[in-house]
Amino acid sequence: MSIDYDGRRFRALGGGDGVCAEYHQHGDLVWAVFEGGHVRRGTVTGICDERGVLRLAYTMVLESGEVIAGHSTNTPQRFGGALVLREVWERYGEQAAAGVSYLEEVCATEPTGAAR
Repeated sequence: MSIDYDGRRFRALGGGDGVCAEYHQHGDLVWAVFEGGHVRRGTVTGICDERGVLRLAYTMVLESGEVIAGHSTNTPQRFGGALVLREVWERYGEQAAAGVSYLEEVCATEPTGAAR
């Protein structure tokens, strides 16, 4: 599944936490900025392969002042025509953790729920 991520926006499946990311792409290079909910600001940067799989590094600053860093592999899936990313992530440092999240694409005209 070849995907151009440039200009696409994603949020947690169901819009849960109010965090929304806007992606950009140039060739295989992909990056995004995200904020909302408990996240003051975050960024991801990485590579997109020919199947649309993203391999990303991320950093974010939370409202609490905590700084978090980690990496993820995001695999695109289609659910009823909607683009969803299955995100397998790992966080580094004192708050080390790992898990799986799902991100849904948000239409440009749809509210994101972002606090900013």
